[in-house]
Formats: sequence, structure tokens, C-alpha cells
Amino acid sequence: MNKQEGINAISGVMAVLPAQLSDTILNKIQLITDYEPVIGIMGKTGAGKSSLCNALFAGEISPVNDVNACTREPLRFRLQVGERFMTIVDLPGVGESERRDAEYAKLYRQHLPRLDQVLWLIKADDRALAVDEHFYRQVIGETYRNKVLFVISQSDKTEPTSGGERLSTEQKQNISRKICQLHELFQPVNPVCAVSVRLQWGLRVMAEQMIRCLPREASSPVAVQLSAPFRTDAVNKKARDDFGETVGSVLDTISSMPLIPAPVRTIIQTVRDTVVSVARAVWNFFF
Repeated sequence: MNKQEGINAISGVMAVLPAQLSDTILNKIQLITDYEPVIGIMGKTGAGKSSLCNALFAGEISPVNDVNACTREPLRFRLQVGERFMTIVDLPGVGESERRDAEYAKLYRQHLPRLDQVLWLIKADDRALAVDEHFYRQVIGETYRNKVLFVISQSDKTEPTSGGERLSTEQKQNISRKICQLHELFQPVNPVCAVSVRLQWGLRVMAEQMIRCLPREASSPVAVQLSAPFRTDAVNKKARDDFGETVGSVLDTISSMPLIPAPVRTIIQTVRDTVVSVARAVWNFFF
């Protein structure tokens, strides 16, 4: 990764702009490349949150806050790959008790606006979903539905279980039924994923869905944190395209400012697509 080479390439295309304006745009692009995503992960006790995170992400995981067990604050973990960081917020699972769920509802409402994505794990053999459904409607609601990616975890525990090293045809059929059930219950915006960490099954597809569902500014810094097998061509292409479009939106925002003289606005609009193309081309220098 050579960030300065990337900045120089983009700067070269914008040499036709006034120096001060070009510097402003480059500073905003720099902020985009330094963005630190925050992903929430939730699920009932035993849903396999830790094992999924360990399987998906390559970064060194370190606790951010030392919270004792009696507090209900979510645990925060920081992932680091090289100079890049990402935060995982371990949100408590619902369904322990009505009193706790009321506490959690308040806690979630505080944290949801600051999360780029929520991975909601539901165990493959969990049939008691009424509490989840109620919580989803009352707390997530329409406002944050687009942030939620449902994940059926521990798919190897789907009936009929065999303890083997691969899923049977019957298990896959039942997983498909479970996916349909979640679609009916939650009517999610994003596709429902199914994984088995033990069998290393479904993780690549899930990683690709994560990147597709993230806000544009978050997809590249999350892609960097993924373990090597999950940084697929599809993941990299989506992240690269998102970066280009995010850079393009910076130019659009500045172009629309009322104090920008009309001739300068015309130049910004003229170079916009070239800047986006160069940003895509030098994506590897940043990520």
C-alpha cells in the first residue's frame, strides 16, 4: 500500500483546478481513506459471535473497554491490519428476560445510529424467534432495517445432524426453509446468509454480502480486515467501485456549493469522471 502515490495520481488529474480547491478535495479524499467502520454483532448466548468474527477477520482483536460483567454496556473490540482499524461492537442478545430486553432496547437505540452494519446471528436450530421478531419491529424498525444482515449461524446443527464434515442434502434443504422463514418473519432489506464456521461453509458468500450491504465509505476499510480467502474478486470490485463513487460524491458536493464560480464548477464537472476512474485505478495504493 502506497497512499502517497495514490494521492499524487488523483492530484495530477485535478491540476486544472485552483490549488486551494484541489487541496480541499484531496483532504476530503484522505478522510475517506482513513474511515474506521463500526460493525455491531448480536445474537443470543451461544450463537457463535466470537467464532464467526475470528473466522471472517484477519486483524488482531483487542478489547477497547474493560467492562465488568454486571454492566449492560456492549463490549467493543478493535481490529487492526497494518495501519488500518475497525471496531466490532458486541451487542447483547435479546430474549433473556423482559426487564433486560427493555434495557437492551434503550441501549440499541443509542448505538444504532453509529453503526455501519449489524450482523444479527440466529442459530440454525433456534425455533423461538418471537422475541427477535418483536425486537426487530420495535427497535430496528424502518429506520435501521437497511443496516441489518441476518446470519443463520451453526448451520451444521441443522436437522438431521450427522457431525460429518459436510452438509447433507437434507440439511441444505432445511437451511433453505429457515432462510424462507426469516424472510417471512422479518422481511429484511438484505439477503439472509447461512454459515457454518466449523465446516468453513458459507463464509465467502457472507463476506461478499457484507461488503455489498455496507455504506460506500465503509466497504473498502472492511474489505481490508477480511481474512485472505474472503477477499475475493467480487469483494475487491465492490469496494473499488464504492471508493470511486465516494470520491465522485466529494466532487459533486463541492461543485454544488453556491460560492463556487460557474467556470470552476464547469471544470469540476469536466474532470469528475476522470478523477473517479483514477481513484478506482489506484484503489490498491490506499487499501
